[in-house]
Amino acid sequence: MTARVVAVKGARGTVAGKILIVDDVATNRIVLKVKLSGAHYDTVQASTGEAALRLAQRERPDLVLLDVQLPDMNGIDVCARLKADPATQSIPVVMVTAFADGPARLAALRAGADDFLPKPLDELVLLARLRSLLRARETDEELRARETTCRDMGFAEPFSGFTPSARIALVAANREAALAWKLALARHLPNDQLCSMSREEALTETSGNNLPDAFIIAADLGRPGEGLRLMSELRSRQGTRHSVVCIALPDGMRETAAVALDLGASDLISPDLANPARAEEAALRLRGQLARKRISDRQRASVADGLRLAVTDPLTGLYNRRYALPHLARIAERAHATGRNFAVMVLDLDLFKTVNDTWGHAAGDAVLIEIAHRLTCNLREVDLIARIGGEEFLVAMPETTLEAAHIAAERLCQVVKERPVLLPDGRGAVPVTVSIGLAMGGGGPDDAAVSDLVQLADRALLGAKAEGRNQVTISKNANAA
Repeated sequence: MTARVVAVKGARGTVAGKILIVDDVATNRIVLKVKLSGAHYDTVQASTGEAALRLAQRERPDLVLLDVQLPDMNGIDVCARLKADPATQSIPVVMVTAFADGPARLAALRAGADDFLPKPLDELVLLARLRSLLRARETDEELRARETTCRDMGFAEPFSGFTPSARIALVAANREAALAWKLALARHLPNDQLCSMSREEALTETSGNNLPDAFIIAADLGRPGEGLRLMSELRSRQGTRHSVVCIALPDGMRETAAVALDLGASDLISPDLANPARAEEAALRLRGQLARKRISDRQRASVADGLRLAVTDPLTGLYNRRYALPHLARIAERAHATGRNFAVMVLDLDLFKTVNDTWGHAAGDAVLIEIAHRLTCNLREVDLIARIGGEEFLVAMPETTLEAAHIAAERLCQVVKERPVLLPDGRGAVPVTVSIGLAMGGGGPDDAAVSDLVQLADRALLGAKAEGRNQVTISKNANAA
């Protein structure tokens, strides 16, 4: 299977995200830029608070690394202003300072900071923290875009503003430690339900109706790393996949901290909650994580309820054209704001009329259902997949490169071809292939309209059909940079 490339304009290399570095010392900014560039992050820099606020508005970075001490204003005040502005409030902020005292940490968290790191920055922990925050931001942005699409189409209920109490499970190395955590946190979280659990009880709770909203888990439960293994189990289960999970580990365990964040920890807290400042800090971190979870839960529910009947294809369960085109417009808007590319694919099952004529329409329906399943299993959660015609599908991949989109399209061709579709009545198996047209949209001033991008992908699809089917054709596309 080969891809026929009509034309490709210089594709930009993969960028992990855009980071705004705010520090009044040029040397510090340069050192951070080198570290981040080595990890494929794009960076912009500011030396004052006012410059940082202007750059955040203009550049819309994915994350802000913000020094506490700035020449014109306190960094904590800058953080508070970023979080108060609807245009920048969703951008994660990591405060950085050489003076990591308790009051400064608490003030930063109260102002809305997502984390507080001491200088000199530990590169291992820093990069793990950035990966964790940017993964969460990507999911949040996608949920926000989908909720906005639903609201614009009249399907989303307005937010009531009611904040329910949270159920927080405390999983320590022993019952005595869990009870001490409960007593320390209760004064800071008086409206929430705190309950101690063993590892086995935490896993059992994943199948009940009264699921914890958050877990605090000791990194070591009986043996080293047992808490991280428990977190991985919770992340793999449907009931607790979206729960807040904070790992409690002592200062200085840098490698364990990095592993915990990469495995999906929402945050890290100190297990020394007998220290009042540490207990308050843990409570502030929990409150922030729970607030984000409530927003995400609301967005998921809004999307699920509003779209289930109105904008999904009843046969395959995928989105339909009515939803796909407005949501594709949202993806394009975000690409314009961030300057990042996105991919549009139009897919068509080859010789599908022959399937219906030979095997009947029930067999054709079974093929469509199975192909929809294979597409869903082989694309990212943030990618849009829709059925827009009889045997025609649309895929949109936000924040991707031409190379990555091309690899994904080739993979889809392969997973469709490699296994015939078994018919439910046992009459046999139907061999199926798919042709794909691929176009790229970008964040430049001359962005193509969404309708034009779909047409470009559709014309590329016709080229794939003409060249023999079962292949990917890349459109001649001026926005593929």
